[in-house]
Amino acid sequence: MADSLVIVESPAKAKTIGKYLGKKYIVKASMGHVRDLPKSQMGVDVAQDFEPKYITIRGKGDVLKELRDASRKVKNIYLAADPDREGEAIAWHLAHSLNIDENAPCRVVFNEITKQAIKDAFKHPRKINMDLVNAQQTRRILDRLVGYNISPLLWKKVKKGLSAGRVQSVAVKLIMDREKEINAFVPEEYWSVTAHLFSGKEGFEAKFFSLDGSKTELTSEEEVNRLLDRIKNKDFIVTEIKRKERKRNPAAPFTTSSLQQEAARKLNFRAAKTMMVAQQLYEGIDIGKEGTVGLITYMRTDSTRLSPLAQEEAKKYISQEYGEMYALSEPRQFSKKEKAQDAHEAIRPTLIDRSPADLKPYLSRDQFKLYQLIWERFIASQMAAAVLDTVSADIACGEAVFRASGSQVKFPGFMKVYVEGTDDGQKEEDKMLPPLEEQQQLTLKNIDPKQHFTQPPPRFSEARLVKTLEELGIGRPSTYAPTLETIQKRGYVAMQERRFIPTELGEIVITLMEEFFPEILDTEFTARMEDNLDSIEEGKERWPEVLREFYGDFAKRLEVAEQHMQEIEIEDEVSDIQCEKCGKPMVYKMGRYGKFLACSGFPDCRNTMAITKEIGVDCPKCGGTIVERKSKKNRLFYGCSHYPECDFVSWDKPVPRKCPKCNEMLVEKKKKGKNGGAHVQCSSCDYEEEAQ
Repeated sequence: MADSLVIVESPAKAKTIGKYLGKKYIVKASMGHVRDLPKSQMGVDVAQDFEPKYITIRGKGDVLKELRDASRKVKNIYLAADPDREGEAIAWHLAHSLNIDENAPCRVVFNEITKQAIKDAFKHPRKINMDLVNAQQTRRILDRLVGYNISPLLWKKVKKGLSAGRVQSVAVKLIMDREKEINAFVPEEYWSVTAHLFSGKEGFEAKFFSLDGSKTELTSEEEVNRLLDRIKNKDFIVTEIKRKERKRNPAAPFTTSSLQQEAARKLNFRAAKTMMVAQQLYEGIDIGKEGTVGLITYMRTDSTRLSPLAQEEAKKYISQEYGEMYALSEPRQFSKKEKAQDAHEAIRPTLIDRSPADLKPYLSRDQFKLYQLIWERFIASQMAAAVLDTVSADIACGEAVFRASGSQVKFPGFMKVYVEGTDDGQKEEDKMLPPLEEQQQLTLKNIDPKQHFTQPPPRFSEARLVKTLEELGIGRPSTYAPTLETIQKRGYVAMQERRFIPTELGEIVITLMEEFFPEILDTEFTARMEDNLDSIEEGKERWPEVLREFYGDFAKRLEVAEQHMQEIEIEDEVSDIQCEKCGKPMVYKMGRYGKFLACSGFPDCRNTMAITKEIGVDCPKCGGTIVERKSKKNRLFYGCSHYPECDFVSWDKPVPRKCPKCNEMLVEKKKKGKNGGAHVQCSSCDYEEEAQ
């Protein structure tokens, strides 16, 4: 007969934990929060020290009834929500709803859902940590004060359905400021001159470096021509060779932020998708004979710390699978980031022996990809450094010097398992130079001068934006994914080629916020507020005082905005396309995935159309025009303009010429792996060529 009730957030977590605890425990799910501030009103009494008014969330009445019924049949109730502020708040709300004394030892926390971790946690239950609860409450009340005061103002002055928030407004401003930088950018011309040389039969490249003893930048075609005249018919002689041995250390195991960034780079996962799949891996997956087990540690963390036991297991595994030379004699420690709370370990596999290959039959495609990324990153973090031999050669041609450099992996170390991605998507490449000797004369194949222009700073991808927010101290691990989702849902930004661009609506809202609520957009102010929340969590500050300090100036700004903010009417841009359903003109609208066409007769006519772009290729099926389209998941593909009459589609971009071998359609394909690049291949036969 069960004598204890355990309450967690989700059914998946309940299933996994129930398996470890046995028949004396009933494990049920609260399905997340059971109480919250009301949606229909502010729910915060400013005059009474910001006292929050909590109500049962609509739809949670039956859940609470089931939990109350179960609680009457047991001696003990344990609250086992996630081990963070949000989880602590869920436990506190459950305690209030079920009449549990919050000072009773009812709270159970664990960083991983494994048999040993669960059993250890239930040996040491504690009371609810009100400092954690108050930190969560303060964030919730702050967001309510900002949102429920500024949002109605924006509804009245601009457009219904708008919202404002501390972190989301800063994120939109960062995107908008970057767009201003791009628009104001003036490109500058520069040139590169590359010599294609041979040492015996082996070819390599050397770049122009200096002239007359000083490093020289080439900024015009005239300068390039003068250089080419000076080196014409001159010999290329190796004058100096530098060889170095360089060690390269692995990246730290994943934090929430670095996991979101790397999953975006390597897997093309959105932040929200990364967190959803990570939650599944944490809560438990059925892996056959072992049943349902948690595969990774808790995924909301800002720490790179690892438990000594996990490091010892990694060392043993690495020695057995890769050899002693790949293992570390002492565990590698990673420096703690400034402002990191360090409450939990880094994200790692719960058992290193569960390799991705072993688990592949039990995981979905996305679960496998993310688990493999986490597993490989953790293993690599505990492996020996890679050793690279680097070579740099200076090659004189008259008074000009060309420089060639390359490297070779002498010992792969951690690179045998994993190499961290980069924000620009470049692959790790190791260019090798042929054997060279000083005073050696080289054979010139040709000289290749190229014109370039400096590029503006890139637009933010999800990975870059998360990284920037983290560096500025804006938000915390649990806030990044929902923030990025919100700013797109509100129509403040759109995605274009996987990069954020601000919409007209976003620019209007941020311009108004800058004028009337500058502190909300001030990154330093927002970062200080995050520090205040951390101080509340640590018991160093009282939460009403933090709110009072914020609200005094904020209330004054609200009064000014109410009186002086002008009403703005956003007019839709009219297209020259007529609605196929009612004949009225279509207008351009901005959605979360960019612009689309909508009928101007809305709401009487709700017709919408995608904005298509012709690529200059005829459909091979019906002779119509092939256009760019986007799938429901915002993935670019190519289809016939006569759809649905013609069902031709292609994920690869068709090329405007036929295969010389079989006369079928040619398409552009992107190569995977370290050689990367694009090539053209036939959609029917084995013909292939390099892209022009």
